[in-house]
Amino acid sequence: MVMSKQTAVEQLQEYLTLSLGKDRMRLLFNEFEKAKAMEKEKMLDFGEFIIDELEPMAQNREWVEGRYNYFKSE
Repeated sequence: MVMSKQTAVEQLQEYLTLSLGKDRMRLLFNEFEKAKAMEKEKMLDFGEFIIDELEPMAQNREWVEGRYNYFKSE
């Protein structure tokens, strides 16, 4: 099974774009950007929690964000 590198918000946006078309989705673009930012913030918060609990050597948000960006780019 191939794992998708898309987040839930990105998958929903793709589905709605295919279903509704790009013209209708333009109206929702800003809302999706806000949702993506919120989703990323939650992932970073979770990563920061894990680091605080399990990886004392890497207790900084920049490291967490770097790991997030690396994962998203694969």
